[in-house]
Amino acid sequence: MIFGISWESVFRTISQILTAGVAITAFSLLLYSFAYNLREQVVRAFIIILLCVTLVYTAESIAGVSQQPTLIEIMLKLKWVGIIFLPATYLHFSDSLLTLTGRPSRGRRLWAVRLIYAFSFFMAALLPFNIIVGPYVETSSPAPYLARTFFTSLFAVYYVGVMLIAGSILYRAYQRTVTKTSRRRMIYLLAGATAAAVGTYPYLLYGSEVFSKIPLIFWMLVSLSSIGVAGFLVVMTYSVSFFGVTWPDRLVKSRLFKWFLRGPLTASIVLAITTIIRRLGVIWDEAYNAFVPISMVGMILLMEYIITLLAPIWERLIFYGNDRKDIASIQSLEDHLLTRSDLSQFLEIVAASICDLLQVKGAFIAVMNGGTLEMLTTTGDDSDFKDIENSGELLELSLDDKARIKGEFFYWNGHLLIPLTYDDSQNGNMLLGLCGFPWDEDREMEEEHLESIKLLAYRVEIALRDWRLQQQVIRSMESLQPQVALIQQLRAASSYNKTSVLMDEVDLPEEDFVSWVKDALSHYWGGPKLTESPLLNLNIVQSALKDNDGNPTNALRAILKDAIENIKPEGERRFTGEWILYNILELKFLEGRKVRDVATRLAMSEADLYRKQKVALEAVSKAIIGMELAAREENKS
Repeated sequence: MIFGISWESVFRTISQILTAGVAITAFSLLLYSFAYNLREQVVRAFIIILLCVTLVYTAESIAGVSQQPTLIEIMLKLKWVGIIFLPATYLHFSDSLLTLTGRPSRGRRLWAVRLIYAFSFFMAALLPFNIIVGPYVETSSPAPYLARTFFTSLFAVYYVGVMLIAGSILYRAYQRTVTKTSRRRMIYLLAGATAAAVGTYPYLLYGSEVFSKIPLIFWMLVSLSSIGVAGFLVVMTYSVSFFGVTWPDRLVKSRLFKWFLRGPLTASIVLAITTIIRRLGVIWDEAYNAFVPISMVGMILLMEYIITLLAPIWERLIFYGNDRKDIASIQSLEDHLLTRSDLSQFLEIVAASICDLLQVKGAFIAVMNGGTLEMLTTTGDDSDFKDIENSGELLELSLDDKARIKGEFFYWNGHLLIPLTYDDSQNGNMLLGLCGFPWDEDREMEEEHLESIKLLAYRVEIALRDWRLQQQVIRSMESLQPQVALIQQLRAASSYNKTSVLMDEVDLPEEDFVSWVKDALSHYWGGPKLTESPLLNLNIVQSALKDNDGNPTNALRAILKDAIENIKPEGERRFTGEWILYNILELKFLEGRKVRDVATRLAMSEADLYRKQKVALEAVSKAIIGMELAAREENKS
């Protein structure tokens, strides 16, 4: 006895909490598994296993606390649906795993899986007729159960037999693994599969006279079984998490661990605390306990706080290993990254400060983009700044030291302009952009104001320089993504199938193609987004080198033009609906016109132009992908 409560009641409550915890864990891992590559047969088979386990333990949890015989019987029948399908799902899972290791089915295993699934559907259909198991038995047995029949014992033999066959196939898959890491994960799978299969088997024994005489032992065994099933389900999920994904191991571990802490662990602890408080209230004649909602909310907040507080620590200690310093440096980039929005906000503040300081009606900051000036921010009256972007004369004056006055400034068309430059170790003094504002040539600037303007210009130069360098880093990372993805793909696949490392093709990253095409077209006539584009690695670009004097940039430019021509409608060019995509690409990128000019020429709003431009870029991307796939097929033949 403890606090006037029998040990049997204590372990019964613990068992019910753990059973519900297994249901929560299985359902949480089921949701988590949908984040994998569902094209992998192993992942799909594992999801079905989790679905069966979720059904078994959820139904058992409801039946264990319900007082309505009809509901109890329905839940117990649903539990048996999950039990009936478990052997088929395990056989399916083991066959998929053996296939992944390079031993595909020659027909026998495949037909065996189909036959077992069909037999499972047949047995599940017999449940309402009390053939596999009988009706609900209202007795003093430790747990609610359905009456045993002759076929219940036969099913138990069938259950064990199919599970042994599935286990032997899993062992064959283990023997075919290559690396030490893959063997370790396969051991996890074997252990997890065994624990889940054995842990579910006790439900077949409900109604046994032995357990009705020693209920304390029964609840202790069920509790241990639930703990084992929950733990090894997590282990199985961890092992399956590596199938069909190209994430690094540390990322797979970190995501699963974080999901487990925030999902099933938090939910199970909250459920346990609230259940204990509620049942203690019932025992102490306090049916409604105000501490139940308070403890529920408090425990959720406490768990989230602890996880958030300790997450950076356990990630570094458990998952990063010797790579902690490198990963910390990469992660810090996000905190220090200067995005285009951040840059625009800062430049707006600088432009506004210039207006306030000098009492001028407007100011602008323009940046160099592909050999032309692009207006990045304006403040105040910007009507006088329209001609600045299109002026070639202005660019020449910006780099002419003789045109400057007061050190860094020079006059042009009623504006006082400040060239924004920085000294590059390889290319010398480079023009980043211009900062300017309306200014009367005869007006003198106070020395104090002059120094303040120089300081603001210097800060803008630092911001533009850092932003430019960050863009180079981002483009370098984008160009590395296909190669890194291929390496990760080969690493993941070859862990279980040594022939996978011989793959010589990688899927085209379609999700990145549109942005790559857009960047390359935006610098169609010159610029780093064209000369450093990841599209330069395409086979069609390499093949086009001989027709473009070995110049990769010209080859890519030719491919882009061909792709645009591919979406060109037949007949004479018109400015009608069917020509809209081609006209946008032609005017905006090939002719280099401004958005406002293109929108006016095509008689549409700028917002509509951007929407249509997105569709046009997707069409060009599909055309290039089609050209690349055709080139690959031709190379194979």
